[in-house]
Amino acid sequence: MAKVTMSGALIREAHSADLQAILELFAQPGVDDGKHLSLADAKKIFEKIKEYPDYKIYVAVLNARVVGTFGLLIMDNLSHLGSPSGLVEAVVVDLALQGHGIGKEMMGFAMERCREQGCYKLALSGNLKREAAHRFYDSLGFQQHGYSFWVELKEDEDQLLALR
Repeated sequence: MAKVTMSGALIREAHSADLQAILELFAQPGVDDGKHLSLADAKKIFEKIKEYPDYKIYVAVLNARVVGTFGLLIMDNLSHLGSPSGLVEAVVVDLALQGHGIGKEMMGFAMERCREQGCYKLALSGNLKREAAHRFYDSLGFQQHGYSFWVELKEDEDQLLALR
Protein backbone atom coordinates (compact mmCIF):
# COMPACT_ATOMS: atom_id res chain seq x y z
CA MET A 1 0.00 0.00 0.00
CA ALA A 2 1.31 3.45 -0.90
CA LYS A 3 0.15 6.94 -0.03
CA VAL A 4 0.81 10.37 -1.56
CA THR A 5 1.11 12.89 1.28
CA MET A 6 0.38 16.61 1.64
CA SER A 7 4.07 17.39 1.02
CA GLY A 8 3.81 15.57 -2.30
CA ALA A 9 5.95 12.69 -1.09
CA LEU A 10 4.93 9.15 -1.94
CA ILE A 11 5.30 6.75 0.98
CA ARG A 12 5.60 3.16 -0.20
CA GLU A 13 7.26 -0.12 0.63
CA ALA A 14 10.96 -0.07 -0.25
CA HIS A 15 12.36 -1.99 -3.21
CA SER A 16 15.84 -3.42 -3.61
CA ALA A 17 16.60 -0.56 -6.04
CA ASP A 18 16.08 1.90 -3.14
CA LEU A 19 18.83 0.42 -0.96
CA GLN A 20 21.68 2.70 -2.05
CA ALA A 21 19.57 5.78 -1.29
CA ILE A 22 18.51 4.31 2.06
CA LEU A 23 22.15 3.62 2.97
CA GLU A 24 23.03 7.23 2.11
CA LEU A 25 20.29 8.47 4.45
CA PHE A 26 21.71 6.34 7.26
CA ALA A 27 25.21 7.72 6.60
CA GLN A 28 24.09 11.28 7.45
CA PRO A 29 25.58 13.07 10.47
CA GLY A 30 23.73 12.16 13.64
CA VAL A 31 22.53 8.85 12.26
CA ASP A 32 25.44 6.53 11.42
CA ASP A 33 27.86 9.44 10.84
CA GLY A 34 29.25 8.57 7.43
CA LYS A 35 29.21 4.81 7.86
CA HIS A 36 26.93 2.30 6.22
CA LEU A 37 26.72 -1.30 5.09
CA SER A 38 27.99 -2.33 1.71
CA LEU A 39 25.24 -2.54 -0.89
CA ALA A 40 25.80 -6.30 -1.15
CA ASP A 41 25.33 -6.77 2.61
CA ALA A 42 22.29 -4.49 2.59
CA LYS A 43 20.70 -6.57 -0.18
CA LYS A 44 21.19 -9.79 1.84
CA ILE A 45 19.61 -8.24 4.92
CA PHE A 46 16.79 -6.69 2.90
CA GLU A 47 15.91 -10.10 1.43
CA LYS A 48 15.90 -11.61 4.91
CA ILE A 49 13.63 -8.83 6.23
CA LYS A 50 11.14 -9.63 3.46
CA GLU A 51 10.78 -13.13 4.98
CA TYR A 52 9.34 -11.72 8.22
CA PRO A 53 5.54 -11.82 8.18
CA ASP A 54 4.87 -8.17 9.10
CA TYR A 55 8.19 -6.32 8.95
CA LYS A 56 8.55 -3.84 6.14
CA ILE A 57 10.95 -1.08 5.19
CA TYR A 58 9.23 2.00 3.79
CA VAL A 59 10.56 4.99 1.88
CA ALA A 60 9.31 8.50 1.24
CA VAL A 61 9.94 9.51 -2.37
CA LEU A 62 9.83 13.13 -3.51
CA ASN A 63 10.55 14.15 -7.11
CA ALA A 64 11.69 10.58 -7.90
CA ARG A 65 14.25 10.66 -5.04
CA VAL A 66 14.21 8.67 -1.78
CA VAL A 67 14.18 11.34 0.95
CA GLY A 68 13.14 9.33 4.01
CA THR A 69 12.86 5.83 5.36
CA PHE A 70 11.69 3.82 8.35
CA GLY A 71 11.09 0.22 9.33
CA LEU A 72 7.77 -0.98 10.76
CA LEU A 73 7.32 -4.30 12.51
CA ILE A 74 3.83 -5.38 13.50
CA MET A 75 4.06 -8.26 15.91
CA ASP A 76 1.55 -10.61 17.46
CA ASN A 77 1.24 -10.78 21.23
CA LEU A 78 -0.07 -13.24 23.76
CA SER A 79 -0.53 -10.34 26.19
CA HIS A 80 -3.02 -7.49 25.75
CA LEU A 81 -5.66 -10.08 24.86
CA GLY A 82 -3.79 -10.94 21.70
CA SER A 83 -3.74 -7.41 20.29
CA PRO A 84 -0.71 -6.83 18.07
CA SER A 85 1.73 -3.97 18.60
CA GLY A 86 3.84 -1.93 16.23
CA LEU A 87 7.50 -1.04 16.49
CA VAL A 88 9.06 1.70 14.38
CA GLU A 89 12.79 1.57 13.79
CA ALA A 90 15.42 3.55 11.90
CA VAL A 91 13.43 6.69 11.09
CA VAL A 92 15.44 9.13 9.00
CA VAL A 93 14.74 12.04 6.64
CA ASP A 94 17.23 13.78 4.35
CA LEU A 95 18.82 16.57 6.41
CA ALA A 96 18.00 19.14 3.73
CA LEU A 97 14.28 18.29 3.99
CA GLN A 98 13.86 17.98 7.74
CA GLY A 99 11.18 20.33 9.01
CA HIS A 100 9.09 20.03 5.83
CA GLY A 101 6.58 17.50 7.22
CA ILE A 102 7.97 14.35 5.64
CA GLY A 103 8.87 12.70 8.95
CA LYS A 104 5.45 13.58 10.33
CA GLU A 105 3.83 12.02 7.27
CA MET A 106 5.93 8.87 7.57
CA MET A 107 4.91 8.45 11.22
CA GLY A 108 1.26 9.11 10.31
CA PHE A 109 1.56 6.37 7.70
CA ALA A 110 3.01 3.99 10.33
CA MET A 111 0.19 4.84 12.74
CA GLU A 112 -2.40 4.16 10.01
CA ARG A 113 -0.87 0.75 9.26
CA CYS A 114 -0.94 -0.12 12.96
CA ARG A 115 -4.55 0.99 13.39
CA GLU A 116 -5.55 -1.08 10.35
CA GLN A 117 -3.91 -4.14 11.95
CA GLY A 118 -5.63 -3.54 15.32
CA CYS A 119 -2.45 -2.66 17.20
CA TYR A 120 -2.92 -1.43 20.74
CA LYS A 121 0.26 0.68 20.53
CA LEU A 122 3.06 1.89 18.30
CA ALA A 123 6.41 2.13 20.05
CA LEU A 124 9.86 3.39 19.19
CA SER A 125 13.04 4.15 21.01
CA GLY A 126 15.38 7.01 20.34
CA ASN A 127 19.00 7.69 21.09
CA LEU A 128 19.37 9.89 24.19
CA LYS A 129 21.55 12.31 22.23
CA ARG A 130 18.92 13.01 19.56
CA GLU A 131 16.98 15.65 21.49
CA ALA A 132 15.46 17.20 18.34
CA ALA A 133 14.04 13.77 17.47
CA HIS A 134 12.54 13.52 20.97
CA ARG A 135 10.78 16.87 20.48
CA PHE A 136 9.57 15.66 17.08
CA TYR A 137 8.04 12.48 18.54
CA ASP A 138 6.50 14.47 21.41
CA SER A 139 4.84 16.76 18.84
CA LEU A 140 3.23 13.71 17.21
CA GLY A 141 1.64 12.55 20.45
CA PHE A 142 4.20 9.91 21.41
CA GLN A 143 4.65 9.76 25.17
CA GLN A 144 7.67 8.67 27.09
CA HIS A 145 6.76 5.37 28.67
CA GLY A 146 9.03 3.45 30.94
CA TYR A 147 12.65 2.96 30.06
CA SER A 148 14.43 1.63 27.04
CA PHE A 149 17.38 -0.63 27.83
CA TRP A 150 19.96 -2.17 25.57
CA VAL A 151 23.07 -4.27 25.97
CA GLU A 152 25.86 -4.54 23.44
CA LEU A 153 26.11 -8.20 22.48
CA LYS A 154 29.73 -8.56 21.53
CA GLU A 155 31.94 -11.36 22.67
CA ASP A 156 32.80 -10.12 26.13
CA GLU A 157 34.10 -12.79 28.48
CA ASP A 158 33.37 -10.68 31.59
CA GLN A 159 29.78 -10.15 30.49
CA LEU A 160 29.31 -13.88 29.85
CA LEU A 161 30.79 -14.79 33.22
CA ALA A 162 28.46 -12.35 35.00
CA LEU A 163 25.43 -14.07 33.46
CA ARG A 164 26.42 -17.56 34.64
